[in-house]
Amino acid sequence: MCFSAQADLVGGVVLGAIGFDALRHIPQRPRHRALAALPLLLAAHQFVETFVWWGLQGHVSSAVGDLATWLYLLFAFWVLPIYVPLAVFLIEPPGRRRRIIAGFVGLGAIVSTTLLLAMLDGSVTATLGDHHLSYGIGLHAGFAVTACYVAATCGAMLFSGYRQLFLFGLVNLVAIAVLARLAISGFASLWCAWAAVTAAVIALHLRHGETHRSRIDVLI
Repeated sequence: MCFSAQADLVGGVVLGAIGFDALRHIPQRPRHRALAALPLLLAAHQFVETFVWWGLQGHVSSAVGDLATWLYLLFAFWVLPIYVPLAVFLIEPPGRRRRIIAGFVGLGAIVSTTLLLAMLDGSVTATLGDHHLSYGIGLHAGFAVTACYVAATCGAMLFSGYRQLFLFGLVNLVAIAVLARLAISGFASLWCAWAAVTAAVIALHLRHGETHRSRIDVLI
C-alpha cells in the first residue's frame, strides 16, 4: 500500500474483507465494536488516498484530489489519534490499566486538536514522493507532535491486558519509529499503510483472542 494508487486500491479491498470478518464476531464481544470497526475505517482511508494519487497524477480533477487530501488527513490527524486509544479504553475492564489508558485518550485528544488547528491555519499539501505521498500542513514542532501521536496511538495498547493487543502495540511502536525516521514528511502515508496491514491482528484477536488477563506489570 501507499506505493501507488493501485496498491491502495488492493489494500482497501483486502482490509474491507478483514473488517467484515472482524465485525462478524461483535455479538460475542459487544465492547469491541469500536476496535472491530477500525479495519473497515482504514480500508476506506486507503480508498480515499487512491484519489489523492489520481489527483496528483491528473487522472481526476484537482478539486477531487484536494478534497481527498483533506479527507485523508482529517482521518489520519484528527480521528485516529483519539479513536485508537479510545477503542482500547472501551474494551479494558475497570482498574488501573483502564485509568492509565484514559491518559492516552487525553493525549490523543490534544494531538488531534493540535493537528486540526494546524490544518485549518496552514496550507494542506500533498506531493508525490519516493514510493509514497508526502503530506504537509505547515506544522511547527513536527517531531514533537509526531512523538506524541505515536505515544497516543501505540501507548494504550502497550498497557492493554490483552496479549495480542499488547504485541500489536509493541510492533507498531517499532515500525512507526522506523517510518518516521525514514520519511517524516511521508509519515502519514507510510504509517497508515502499515497500520492498515497490521489491522489483520484486530480480526485475529476478535476471532481467536483470549479473554482479558492480567500480565506481569512490567510496564506499570
